[in-house]
Amino acid sequence: VIPPMRSLTAEEYVDAFKSFLDHSTEHQCMDEFNKEKLPNIMAGLGNGKSTINVLGVGSGTGEQDLKMIRILQSAHPGVLIDNEIIEPNPQHVAAYKELVNQAPDLQNVSFIWHQLTSSEYEQQVKEKGAHKKFDFIHMIQMLYRVEDIPSAIKFFHSCLDHHGKLLIIILSDSSGWASLWKKYRHCLPSTDSGHYITSSGITDILERLGVDYCVYEFPSGWDITECFIEGDPVGGRMMDFLTGTKNFLGTAPPGLRRRLQEALCQPECSSRKDGRVIFSNNLSMIVVES
Repeated sequence: VIPPMRSLTAEEYVDAFKSFLDHSTEHQCMDEFNKEKLPNIMAGLGNGKSTINVLGVGSGTGEQDLKMIRILQSAHPGVLIDNEIIEPNPQHVAAYKELVNQAPDLQNVSFIWHQLTSSEYEQQVKEKGAHKKFDFIHMIQMLYRVEDIPSAIKFFHSCLDHHGKLLIIILSDSSGWASLWKKYRHCLPSTDSGHYITSSGITDILERLGVDYCVYEFPSGWDITECFIEGDPVGGRMMDFLTGTKNFLGTAPPGLRRRLQEALCQPECSSRKDGRVIFSNNLSMIVVES
């Protein structure tokens, strides 16, 4: 008897995500953005203040956060940076703290971690009635896990100080994910609601809020060749990540498995390079003004 399909638990997701990062240019793509666009964005923050307040929403293990903090440090030498972090996963929080402990160059930076989901944080702030304002807030690849995306964006936008900026990094409409989700999400086990969203879903929300924003598109690829190798354990984990399903290859009906593998080879999802199948993982970096 084939067990029923089910979505990934938080632990399984972390494991599948690691295999995705190992084979994709996701972080290199963010590094490109950090190098080409972020210094200019950071330079305009803080408006001459002696402390710049930063909030990371869903910061994970903190690698990307600290890269941004360092860019902010070089744009504003000597200025104090007050960095708050919202991250529900205790393992991620521990890894982030360890990273900070090993970094000798963060003397001017203070850290406060909130081990909460973004909606728990929002609720806490509203209950207190006190509203701390931030000069820079970032939400990197995390809105897929948020229950009510319009409300989250509206709330965090309201936490910006004058001349503050909100950075949202999300999958682009030109990514393979966009076409895959359109066609197949109804066949897959339902993951946390709000899971399927690409950049146009975000810009629609921003239009309705009537705020100014700018979108930068950056190409990124993910080598998924192993997905097509029968019995390959790496390929199995990749398919789990692609579908949000535990042991997709072992539990999906054969017809769905075949259709999905065929779809992954289509030009709207992937390209071929040197005999490898490269899935399009293009990202949109959306910078929202206060």
